[in-house]
Amino acid sequence: MAKIKTRFICQECGYETPKWMGKCPSCDQWNTFVEEVYEKNKKIAKSRLEGKEAKKLVDIETNEEERISTYIGELDRVLGGGIVKGSLILVGGDPGIGKSTLLIQVANYIAKNKLKVLYVSGEESAKQIKIRASRLGIESDDLYILAETNGQIIKNTVDKLKPDILIVDSIQTVYIPEITSAPGSVSQVREITSTLMRMAKENEMATFIVGHVTKQGSIAGPRVLEHMVDTVLYFEGERHHTYRILRSVKNRFGSTNEIGIFEMRDKGLIEVKNPSEMLLSGRPTNTSGTVVVPSIEGTRPVLIEIQALVSYTAFGMPRRVATGLDYNRLTLMMAVLEKKVGMQLANFDAYVNVTGGIQIKEPATDLGIVCAIASSLKDIPIDPDTVVMGEVGLAGELRTINHIDKRINEAAKLGFKTALVPKSNLKGMEYNKSIKVVGVTNIRDALDLVLGG
Repeated sequence: MAKIKTRFICQECGYETPKWMGKCPSCDQWNTFVEEVYEKNKKIAKSRLEGKEAKKLVDIETNEEERISTYIGELDRVLGGGIVKGSLILVGGDPGIGKSTLLIQVANYIAKNKLKVLYVSGEESAKQIKIRASRLGIESDDLYILAETNGQIIKNTVDKLKPDILIVDSIQTVYIPEITSAPGSVSQVREITSTLMRMAKENEMATFIVGHVTKQGSIAGPRVLEHMVDTVLYFEGERHHTYRILRSVKNRFGSTNEIGIFEMRDKGLIEVKNPSEMLLSGRPTNTSGTVVVPSIEGTRPVLIEIQALVSYTAFGMPRRVATGLDYNRLTLMMAVLEKKVGMQLANFDAYVNVTGGIQIKEPATDLGIVCAIASSLKDIPIDPDTVVMGEVGLAGELRTINHIDKRINEAAKLGFKTALVPKSNLKGMEYNKSIKVVGVTNIRDALDLVLGG
């Protein structure tokens, strides 16, 4: 009897070693190695060794990618205009956030337009999917359901049915029988993803795969999973809140960091076509510590509200809490306020929040953070018809930002009367003349304008 060969694989990064190790030398994580049995396949088909001939780049013909509409405008926007045939799309998100709901709705809309869709579920039975589909009002003749986790059976079904769209929910439940490790392990996830990728490219079949996420919010399994797919979408939001944000973090066929906003209702996910109006709904008026900032998410301008609460503390170590923005950015802005404006914040707690569950990372929102903190400290409300934008440097200066025209036009569309922008952005700017644009060079001048000196 042949000796069984084993290897140890890190479940975080996929690093392989012939013996067990306590700490992974690749990702520095502890106790992540799992023993797996493997066999080397010595027989390789001759056709696989022949390969293809290399071509000159100038001789390769290319056309614009043919796209399939999902009939959900927000999802089409995130994907860059629709689904590209043969693409492999990974959708990740917290449990209960709405990944399966969104994909079953997409499958229904596409199937209604005479395209064949196969929905493979490894977590629910066919009857459970039928119950959920009935609740969402989904009925289509070209939507096929397969409750299966065996990768070989899924491949045989695809070869027989030849669908235009394949949806696999989820990748961590599917396994290849030839691999002895458990479903969800590094080897299984890597192999089944590779199989799905070959099927998608050979059949020009767009494929969606659902991925579970870890406690840290990243997609479970090896990092190579995100490298293999064409597009990575993250579903964000609190499961107990109604609004969901679909964010593109990788897209070979469109813009990255594009977002789509949805609202969860009893009939499924409904797209929010005007996110700025939604994010500003319920905004308090005549209240200190709140300001509106135009942000750019991908190619879309979105108006967001930044709120700050600055209160005196008797403790020696004041608190700094940032929700929706980088904590280090908050402390940096407070340091600039202390040094360049003379605001004494050492004895004050500071809580800064971005409403609506939006995560902002761009530096163009710096001026909004500064104005909100100063407004709360002095207890002076900022004019509710004013928006502010600009990157703040360590010297307190306002630096040039991009897409200034889009930001101002979005503010004008929603009825704002005044916009504070970096003075260096005024040259050659084209915008809606219904809004007054004021250029400022530093945060001291900006605070004098919004707080009345």
